[in-house]
Amino acid sequence: MKTLLIKNGVVVTMNPKREIFTGDILIKDDKIERIEDKIEVETDEVIEASGCAITPGFIQPHIHLTQRLFQGLADDLHLLDWLKKKIWPCEANHTYETNYISATLGIAELISCGTTSIVDMGTVRHTEAIFKAIEETGFRALAGKCMMDYGKGVPAQLLEDTEESIKESEKLINKWHKSAEGRIEYAFAPRFVVSCTQKLLSRVADMAKSMNLKIHTHASENLGEIALVEAERGLRNIKYLKKLGLTGKNLILAHCIWLDEEEKKILADSKTMIVHCPSSNLKLASGIAQIPELLKLGCNISIAADGSPCSNNLNIFTEMRHAALIQKTRLLDSTVMPAETVFEMATLEGAKAMGKEKEIGSIERGKKADIAVIKLNTPHNSPGVGRNIISRIVYAANAADVSATVINGKIVMKDRKLVTIDIEPLLADAERVSQDIISRL
Repeated sequence: MKTLLIKNGVVVTMNPKREIFTGDILIKDDKIERIEDKIEVETDEVIEASGCAITPGFIQPHIHLTQRLFQGLADDLHLLDWLKKKIWPCEANHTYETNYISATLGIAELISCGTTSIVDMGTVRHTEAIFKAIEETGFRALAGKCMMDYGKGVPAQLLEDTEESIKESEKLINKWHKSAEGRIEYAFAPRFVVSCTQKLLSRVADMAKSMNLKIHTHASENLGEIALVEAERGLRNIKYLKKLGLTGKNLILAHCIWLDEEEKKILADSKTMIVHCPSSNLKLASGIAQIPELLKLGCNISIAADGSPCSNNLNIFTEMRHAALIQKTRLLDSTVMPAETVFEMATLEGAKAMGKEKEIGSIERGKKADIAVIKLNTPHNSPGVGRNIISRIVYAANAADVSATVINGKIVMKDRKLVTIDIEPLLADAERVSQDIISRL
């Protein structure tokens, strides 16, 4: 049995009472054992959190680890051009090695900003490399192989036979679902309607239901995408997904920017999980999702950075700040999207999207020990007396303020030093393989 004590920090529990107090947390193996004002006990390891907030680890339910190596290679483009001219060709040229390096680099960045769980969409080939990176780094993820069996402009290396796509997904499920001490789970990942046949989407809907697995895809991100779906399938995105039996609490749906009133009601009534990706939506000029309106309808909404080429970082602090500010300006109302709402979206709502709200997303006895320690006594976040600590985290803190990250009870970063990743050789490998990636564009 391994024990870890995190002491003298301001504990932001996110428990049902939303309690916040200065105190200690005792972790035994992978779970939170005690949360008290003061815990006097000998432990294997100690994290000193004076001047810090101790929060639930952040959860980002829409990430593309496979794209981390492509950051900066696809700037200032419209979505469909961005995909067809840059991202798809890059993904098509991935090898097992490059996909592994990309995933590991992405995980290093995520851990460094206190993110402890993600929902990841891999690419079509070499997805096993991503699972390997997740396993070795001690990370937590719901992940799946990207599925693409249709579409104009899709490179041959990414265009699959429908049955082969399903067989490969089943193979990965059998090997990786609930592996690595339960840190890794599988989700079907059809890319989006534009690149999937109705046959594939219908099969995924049926299989996910019978196997009790999540489905992770994109929808209604861009006006051009919606027009294309409507022209080819005869329905708008959300209505088409409902027709195929895909909507529901097992569907994790990124973006959902351009929705009509009927589609909003479908998502709310079906309890479909929506993931808001504000930086990506801003940079690709896709639009601004109507998040306050969707929340009023009772929609489940979390926050994520999306992929590195469309947000240029995987920083949850940037996403929280953007999520709050863009709605205030869009609605000319500074009271919408308060810090507490945004912070909940980055923690508990992310856990709900993963179907793991009973295990992660808050600091409570018996839950998994996924925790971020965030330094607050900094020049850009002081003084703190009399201030709302959640507002300080959402509006003023940044990724570099995360001093420690704990996943499944194990320290994966302490004093800003990654424990499970050797960063210098990783950065060298990323530079080395990038030369080949660029040469193939």
